[in-house]
Amino acid sequence: MANPLYDGLFGVHAGKTTPFLRLVDGQIITHQDFLGTSAQIANVTAQIGLQPGDRVAVQVQKSPEALALYAACAQAGLVFLPLNTAYTVDELTYFIENSGAALIVCDAASEAKLTPVAAQLGARVETLNADGSGTLMDQAAAMPTGFATVDRGGDDLAAFLYTSGTTGRSKGAMLTQDNLLSNARTLVQEWRFTERDVLIHALPIFHTHGLFVATNVSLAAGSSMIFMPKFDQDAIVQAMPNATSMMGVPTFYTRLLDDDRFTRDLTAHMRLFVSGSAPLLAETHVQFEERTGHRILERYGMTETNMNTSNPYDGERRAGTVGMPLPGVELRICDADGTPLEQGEIGEIEVRGPNVFKGYWKMPEKTAAELRDNGFFITGDLGRIDEDGYVHIVGRNKDLIISGGYNIYPKEIELVLDDQPGVLESAVIGVPHPDFGETVLGVIVAENGKTPDTDAMMEAVRQSLARFKHPRQLVVVEELPRNTMGKVQKNILRDEYRGLFAS
Repeated sequence: MANPLYDGLFGVHAGKTTPFLRLVDGQIITHQDFLGTSAQIANVTAQIGLQPGDRVAVQVQKSPEALALYAACAQAGLVFLPLNTAYTVDELTYFIENSGAALIVCDAASEAKLTPVAAQLGARVETLNADGSGTLMDQAAAMPTGFATVDRGGDDLAAFLYTSGTTGRSKGAMLTQDNLLSNARTLVQEWRFTERDVLIHALPIFHTHGLFVATNVSLAAGSSMIFMPKFDQDAIVQAMPNATSMMGVPTFYTRLLDDDRFTRDLTAHMRLFVSGSAPLLAETHVQFEERTGHRILERYGMTETNMNTSNPYDGERRAGTVGMPLPGVELRICDADGTPLEQGEIGEIEVRGPNVFKGYWKMPEKTAAELRDNGFFITGDLGRIDEDGYVHIVGRNKDLIISGGYNIYPKEIELVLDDQPGVLESAVIGVPHPDFGETVLGVIVAENGKTPDTDAMMEAVRQSLARFKHPRQLVVVEELPRNTMGKVQKNILRDEYRGLFAS
C-alpha cells in the first residue's frame, strides 16, 4: 500500500533542487526544501497525537508554509480543511464543530476567539501567520526534515471543502485522494503542462481553483509557480515575462485589460491563460484576444467535482461556453427526474467520473438527494450542449425564474443586456410578484462614465426575446455583490429587491 496523493504530487519530487515556489521578494523555494518543511509539519502533527483520518481546519493567509501544511496533511494521512479567510468566528465555529476537527490552525489574531471553540471539541489550536511565524512553525523548526509517509488508499479522504451555503447550512464535500490526483493528471495532459512551465499563482488557496487546480496541476507536472500572496497588478505585470501560464478569475483579466502596460509584447512568453470560478463575458474574450493575441481558455468545475469540462487547448475556444467534458468525465443534461434530454435542450447538468466527490459529511440525506445510485452527481447547474458538443451554462437551478408558469433562464436575458451600449455587466433575478409568483428584474452595472439608456435596452430585449422573458424593471447599480472568487451573489440581490413589487 502507498499514499497516492502524496506520492503522486509531492513525494515524486523528493531530492529535486529545481524551483517550486518563486516568491515576489525574489526568494526561491526548491521542491526539496518545500518537502523538508512539510515533513517537519507532519512530524508536529504526529507528536501532538493526530491520527490518519483526523480533520485539520485551517484559516490562514496564503504563504509557502500554509501550502506546506497541505502537503503535510497528505503525507500524514490527515484530512485537510481549508477555510475562507473572510469567515467570522461564528461561521468558523460551525465548520469546526461540524467537521469534528482535531487541529485548528489559524492566524495569531484569531487564537483567543477560537481557543474556547476548540476546547469544547477537545481540539488543539496552533497559529500560523502570513510571514510564516507562529506556534506551528516554531515547533516544526525543531523537527526532522524526513517523515515516514502514512499508507492511504485512493478512496480515503484527503480533503473537505465546504460549499458556500447560500441556502441552508454549508455542506462539507468529502474529496478522496483519487478525486484530487486523477483530476490533476487529466488537466496536465489537457492543458499541456510540463516541468518547464512557470505558473503565475495569485489565487487564494482555500478554494478548489487555487489549491486543487493551480497547485495540484503544477505539482503533477513538476513545474514551478510564481507564488503571490494575492492579486497584485504591478507584481503580475512584472512577473509575466518570466512566466508561461496563468490561472485566474474574470476580474483578473478585466483589471489587466485596463492596464496600458498589458500588451502583446508583455504576454509574448505566455502560452496559456485559464479563467474559471465565474463566467467570463464574451466582450472580455474579444478584448483580450485583440490586445494580446491569446484566447482565454474557460473551464467548468465545482467544489464537489473539481474540473468537469474544458475548452480545448488545440481547437476552438468558444466564448460563452465551458468547452467539452474532460476525458473520463461523463456529462449529461437531464430533467428533474434524471431522464436525459435531447441535444440542445436546457436541463440540469449531471456529471459522473473519478473526479466526483464521495458525498457530504454527516449529511446522508443530502448525499442521497444529489448523488444518484448510478454515480451521477446532480450539479444544480442548468445548461445545454450545442451541436458541436460544447457545454453552455445558463444558470443555477435555484436561479431559475418561474413567472406565470413559464421557465425563464437569466443567462439568456443577461446576454442581451450585456450587449447594450454603456453596460459593463448585468445580473437577472426573479423577485416575488403578486400576480405571476415571480417576475424578472434586471440589475445593470454601467461602464465607467456612461449612463445606460434603459428605455433603449428594454426595446432591445423586446426585439430579441419573448414577452414573458422581459424584465419588469431595470435597476442601475455601481457594482454587483460577489464572493471571494468573483461569483455574483444573486441571493443577496434577491434579498435586497424582494419587496420591490409587493402588493
